[in-house]
Amino acid sequence: MPHRLALHEMAARIRSRSLSPVELVDAHLKQIERCNPKLNAFVRVLADEARVQAKLAEEGQMRGEFAGDAAWGAGHYQGQLRHGRVADYLWQSILRRPDCCERCDGGGAAARRWGDSVGKTNTPEFLANYESDNFITGRSNNPWDLARTPGGSSGGESAAISSFCSAGGIGSDGGGSIRVPAHFCGIAGLKPTPGRVSAAGHVPEINHPGGLLGVGGPIARSARDVRVLFEALAGYDSQDPFSAPVPLRKPDLAGLRIGVMEQFYQVPVEPGVREAVRKAAAVLGQLGFAVEPWQPKGLERAPNLWWFFFGVLPARFTQKLIEGHEDQAHWTGTEFLHQALAEADPSGVKVVENLAIRDKMRGSMLGQMEQHPVVLLPACGVAAFEHRQRRYPTGVKEITQFEAMMPVHPGNLLGLPGVVIPFHIDERGLPVGIQLMGRPYDEELLLELAVRMEEGARAVPVAAGILGGLKCDGC
Repeated sequence: MPHRLALHEMAARIRSRSLSPVELVDAHLKQIERCNPKLNAFVRVLADEARVQAKLAEEGQMRGEFAGDAAWGAGHYQGQLRHGRVADYLWQSILRRPDCCERCDGGGAAARRWGDSVGKTNTPEFLANYESDNFITGRSNNPWDLARTPGGSSGGESAAISSFCSAGGIGSDGGGSIRVPAHFCGIAGLKPTPGRVSAAGHVPEINHPGGLLGVGGPIARSARDVRVLFEALAGYDSQDPFSAPVPLRKPDLAGLRIGVMEQFYQVPVEPGVREAVRKAAAVLGQLGFAVEPWQPKGLERAPNLWWFFFGVLPARFTQKLIEGHEDQAHWTGTEFLHQALAEADPSGVKVVENLAIRDKMRGSMLGQMEQHPVVLLPACGVAAFEHRQRRYPTGVKEITQFEAMMPVHPGNLLGLPGVVIPFHIDERGLPVGIQLMGRPYDEELLLELAVRMEEGARAVPVAAGILGGLKCDGC
């Protein structure tokens, strides 16, 4: 079953000619045919295009060439207001950078051409929800439990990867939209520092001021595969206003001290979430790292400040966009919008003041991270929730969705990278991820640490079930 291989294994077998690109693509297309009717992860399957490109890759393979073809998905913005308009959703940046394959480990697995993608995956309207649903293509379901959401905005993508319909893909993250779906679906995802991975071609555009929060990043079934994708995608792109010419670097983990936050200040989390963080801390200790309880000072208002920039500030622009077509706007695009419009219209003075507060908070956080360059914390306060569920029991008190998502908000607000990997299965049989948050441009360090944790966790019986292979076939 080649579609169940890790992405780096697919690349190695194609490189050694023990696996045909055509065989690999066909296996994924058959899996999509089996699983997508229940998951609704893909909104458009590019079967013919994928087979044509796979055949070309196979011909090159026979000539000794390696194009790095693998089965990808790409997020697709869907909504009634944009019906008929197809978004390449980050792939334009890859199309402009044909060197991405050569820069990838061993020849790479990133697609060189748009046709290498097996399809486009589902998102919420405006990418503005933690559930993936819209009027055009409908609701996506979680492969682990169809009654639950795979998350959003990269929910369709994460469901596809989790169910072996795709080996990896690209999502975007302005408020947890890579990390939360990865956590919900039992896979891995990276929210990079703004500028490390080009977001050119993303719809809506990631520019100022939204680009302070939102980035594009890779998703796969393991940190090792996410690292393969990151190394292929990272690089300067003049069309991304945040892009920075930061070269790939070899991380130094010697003497690394890791701070542990089991929850965001006084906001409780589900027992399974806490257990995942504790197991991850134990594995890090076994790997020889100094692991210490840690709580930053002055970060308490970070989620509220994030909401100002993510929700309140753009709300009037979104309102103008749908003006006269309010009946065509899906609830996933208007749920946060209505909440934001209930607040006062932000003045220019308020925007400048909050930018200044954000910068001071960022400086304070980075100063505190000099002693603990990596922070281990939850990916989210709860595991995958049931569709439309908005309040969650924790055993301590019931929390809101806003409270549940607080662990991801500081990374977006302050421009910090974060990687999520699966680390536990709770009492309901749901996957639970953990998050590693680092300092700007420390993606290589986070990914190396995550890979070592994956390898170390295989010796931990409770974690081995998920890290040794997903239990769910998606069907």
